[in-house]
Amino acid sequence: MGHAWRSSSSSSSSPIKLLLFMAPLVLVSGFVAILGPKFSSLEFLSSHSWLLGFGAADSLNISVPASSHAKENNESRLLDLHPRVAMVGMEVEDHSAEEKKALSDQYSAFNRSSASPPPSSPPPPPVRYFPAVDIQEPNASEEGKQISRNKTSIVSLDLSIKNKHEKEHSSLERLEAALQIARSAIKEAKFGDQWQDPEYVPMGPMYWNSKVFHRSYLEMEKQFKVFVYEEGEPPVFHNGPCKSIYSMEGNFIHRMEMDDHFRTKDPNKAHVYFLPFSVVMMVRFVYVRNSHDFGPIKRTVRDYVGLIAGKYPFWNRSLGADHFMLACHDWGPETSFSVPHLAKNSIRALCNANTSERFNPMKDVSFPEINLQTGTTKGLIGGPSPSRRSILAFFAGGLHGPIRPIILEHWENKDDDMSVHRYLPKGVSYYEMMRKSKFCLCPSGYEVASPRVVEAFYTGCVPVLISDHYVPPFSDVLNWKAFSVEVPVSDIPNLKRILMSISTRQYIRMQRRGQQIRRHFEVNSPPKRYDVYHMILHSIWLRRLNARIYDSPRAITS
Repeated sequence: MGHAWRSSSSSSSSPIKLLLFMAPLVLVSGFVAILGPKFSSLEFLSSHSWLLGFGAADSLNISVPASSHAKENNESRLLDLHPRVAMVGMEVEDHSAEEKKALSDQYSAFNRSSASPPPSSPPPPPVRYFPAVDIQEPNASEEGKQISRNKTSIVSLDLSIKNKHEKEHSSLERLEAALQIARSAIKEAKFGDQWQDPEYVPMGPMYWNSKVFHRSYLEMEKQFKVFVYEEGEPPVFHNGPCKSIYSMEGNFIHRMEMDDHFRTKDPNKAHVYFLPFSVVMMVRFVYVRNSHDFGPIKRTVRDYVGLIAGKYPFWNRSLGADHFMLACHDWGPETSFSVPHLAKNSIRALCNANTSERFNPMKDVSFPEINLQTGTTKGLIGGPSPSRRSILAFFAGGLHGPIRPIILEHWENKDDDMSVHRYLPKGVSYYEMMRKSKFCLCPSGYEVASPRVVEAFYTGCVPVLISDHYVPPFSDVLNWKAFSVEVPVSDIPNLKRILMSISTRQYIRMQRRGQQIRRHFEVNSPPKRYDVYHMILHSIWLRRLNARIYDSPRAITS
């Protein structure tokens, strides 16, 4: 009976125990069924794709598995997403010890200051999680890797398009940036040591600042590029005289055409653009002799500028400010007035550097007039020492212009020390007279420039500049008062007194300085460093340094 009761009691207690055991499970399962979906990690990620570092258009295409048997197939994907969920503070269960350690390490790496925020807290800013997107766990699925690769390729494509756009429109900006570096280096040169140069180091009072000039010249050699427009046909274009008083016009054009150092065939790499017309050749082939009609020359220049402005973007981009013309003919300034922007904006390299005819030393270049009757300087350079020069001053020339008649009136055959002649006696060499003289008078003719200045340097004679409104060649670099005498036209009657007041010691210094800077006026074939060809280029380089060119708004935004 007792056994039966115990058996009955035991059998009746089993359902009770089972009921007591199942009731909590039912409650828990119901609670989980109600609350569980609200905290599904997959739904969270698909609803907050920005937490993974993707935009709405780049949201991960992840669907909730339809049955439990799909859990195994999606396990790797879940593992790939786990660290990202952990980083935003969501709690993930059933990780192995290694996974939990990895999650802990990743979480602490980005949130070292505090514990994970509760689910009710607002998520941190998305930018905090962008680095995690690039972290691929060892068990990441190939799909996740492919998404990462696709994202990377999209970014790379965008960058390549952007870089291509920048490359297309930033050549001028790169040139200007390099010029700015050159400006800074040149400016700082005055405070530094003199740069060493195996060929020549400019030094002495002949230069306004020898260290600045030297550094500027070296910067020019390093980066200055000139584009020569190929349009136009000889003899008016790409041609010029090389055996006359205007020889420097043709000499420069010829040297520039052959230059393989400063000339570039790529206009996008050029700092300046050369208009290769010859005023001398236009006077010879375009101008109608004795017509007094300058119209044909002006039309030729206007048509040429219109041609290159329509074919290339560079003239319109700067309104000609980075373009230059070169002319040694007296009509050079007048030719530039054919196009308003050419005269106003462009760099005009002129022998006739007359400020009364709107020569602007800030943007225009004065270069020397050199009379190369044979095309070379052979036999022209050289002369005796100062002690072997017996004549105080020398001049020979006709009544050419307004100044020479005044000189002849006051000094022709008036003083043995002042050898002034309208015509030299038969058998007397012009250059030999210069070599015997201490000072050589260099008055202007109808125009301000005179080849006598360079002839004085060649023969070792100190030039006496007699002119009003004349800007001497390369005066942005050279201190002409250190090696020449400047006399205003009004002081012509006092010429001898002025020259006699110069002591022997001072004269010798001036003569030697003139010999030192003579290299800047020498014509060489091929050109040599610091000679007249390179000094003309350097003067143009300086003007370009003084200007900053910008792309037009259309060029920047297109």
